Amino acid sequence: MIEYRRMAADDVEQFIELRIRQLREEGATDAFDLRPALRDYYARHMADGTFVAWLAVEDGRIVGTSGMSFVEKPPWFGCPTGRIGLLSSMFTEPECRRRGIARELLSRVVEAAREYGCGAVQITASDMGVLLYASFGFVKNGNFMQYRL
Repeated sequence: MIEYRRMAADDVEQFIELRIRQLREEGATDAFDLRPALRDYYARHMADGTFVAWLAVEDGRIVGTSGMSFVEKPPWFGCPTGRIGLLSSMFTEPECRRRGIARELLSRVVEAAREYGCGAVQITASDMGVLLYASFGFVKNGNFMQYRL
């Protein structure tokens, strides 16, 4: 039986390890130890309410994660509040996939974005996630570009 709950401070270390596994699975290479930066980010943004995460727990073990960062931009016609949710940390243990866990986690963080007053949720989807997000109602935006500093 899967239990779904919001991440608490004592879950952060496990969450970080799953985040790193997710990034590696998506093709990232370890250029440095990301753990200190992740610890700092989660501590600051969980404290000020601009990051929430939901966990799927089975037999006391975290088997799925989802996260949402809240940011504010100048309002635009597609998002009059200017508040957007940036979806991240969508990960399900390989042996637990195809059981609806990711969809349930996605539903919970999208609801958190709605409660925060976001007018949109954005994600840079991995190849594996595209079908889930499309079936949920996400629409691909070909205008996304990034400039690396």
